[in-house]
Amino acid sequence: MSGEQELGITESKEHNPGDWYAEVVQKAELADYAPMGGFIVTRPRGYAIWETIQDNLDTWFKETGAQNAYFPMFIPESYLEREKDIVEGFDPEVAWVTQGGYDELEERLAVRPTSESIIAPFMAKWVRSHRDLPIRLNQWNSVVRWEATETKPFFRTKEFLWQEGHTAHATWEDAWDETTMRLDQYQRLYEDVLAIPVLRGRKPEHDKFPGADTTTTVEALMPDGKSVQGGTSHHLGRSFADAFDITYADEDEEERVAHTTSWGLSWRAIGALIMTHSDDQGLVLPPTVAQTQVVIVPIWQEDTQEKVLQYASEIAAELQEGGVRVKLDDRDERNPGFKFNEWELKGVPLRLEIGPNEVDDEAVTVVHRPDGETVPDDRSGIVESVKDHLDEVYAKLYATAEETLESNVREATTRNEILGTIGQHGGYVTAPWCGDEACETEIKEEIHAEIVMVPFDEDEPPIGEECAVCGDVAETTAYFAKSY
Repeated sequence: MSGEQELGITESKEHNPGDWYAEVVQKAELADYAPMGGFIVTRPRGYAIWETIQDNLDTWFKETGAQNAYFPMFIPESYLEREKDIVEGFDPEVAWVTQGGYDELEERLAVRPTSESIIAPFMAKWVRSHRDLPIRLNQWNSVVRWEATETKPFFRTKEFLWQEGHTAHATWEDAWDETTMRLDQYQRLYEDVLAIPVLRGRKPEHDKFPGADTTTTVEALMPDGKSVQGGTSHHLGRSFADAFDITYADEDEEERVAHTTSWGLSWRAIGALIMTHSDDQGLVLPPTVAQTQVVIVPIWQEDTQEKVLQYASEIAAELQEGGVRVKLDDRDERNPGFKFNEWELKGVPLRLEIGPNEVDDEAVTVVHRPDGETVPDDRSGIVESVKDHLDEVYAKLYATAEETLESNVREATTRNEILGTIGQHGGYVTAPWCGDEACETEIKEEIHAEIVMVPFDEDEPPIGEECAVCGDVAETTAYFAKSY
């Protein structure tokens, strides 16, 4: 009994989401805390989710012209200094190496906070002609940003895994097409793989990536009312190309400065996945990312053990042959109730229960993880039937997340409405905004909410519409929210 109590989740997602999240991450065996503050150890179950994210994105990147490469994790300080905006933007977060072995280094090396300043010089070296463009590079790596004060696995750690893409193009328009194409792929990942609907837009001028013309973002709303920046794609204009001499000869042999982009998605997506779908029984995963999509739990007495296990084994083999990731839990030392709880905790989307009655009836009992819906089903056509159930589980998860998003976007026209709505409900509050950072600062100081994005296709506000905070003429609509 004590083992079962230890296995279960003791915290409440609704009333104590921080401790609940940490408990799910550890008890579902996704990650553990490292001995150094601000770092985590990613366990195989957690890393398998990251591999699925990698597999999907990597395929889409390669289909659209990107090639994988790898650049050093250490960046000379002189490289960072060539782009002053990066130094200003990242310097407080940079971890520096000053000694190698017993020798002090002649030049400090930064542990990469991002790789523009090490990749751009090589783009400059490799690009000579318009025929060399576009150049599209991507790397899968870790970065270090020494700003995390409180560790939240996958959401906020000093070191995190991500991919970072870097491209160079002949024209501003080509670079913008690249920027939005990568944002489309991030949206596709969240909506078609992680079952999380997102909003997309751009960051306000004061919150864009240092040196960028435009930073675009996908934002996901968590059940606790906070927003997660799910992935960003930056149109860098010519700032990095100017700093690192990325030029090319056009068709008339005239020297031109290239336009560059960068785009990245980190394992914060795993945090969003856990937070969005999981519940007080533990981890909930969509079938698309679940290492085990179906668990079969045979239920027997001594006199029925042989026929139940034989029947269950045949179904497991058929499902595996049909491409379903299935596990047969035939452990004799654990009772069915314990197995149900364990696999619910670990997020398996679908459970098949098989007892002597199912054997006699040539049937199975199907249980959906998200809501416990129990459905009797026939043995015949089991592969297609199970795949239909998995699709239904995905649809349920997406529909719940979509309802959370749609019901938590509210409008405000005054400062007090912004403060009151976020304070009471959380979620997103849209409001007319003049574009002045001081108006965001005023809201942030009151309730720690910020402008997480502004829409792409925002029309000019009607004549006379005023900024909800200061009353000046509004330039756009701002999405205010608390964020991770």
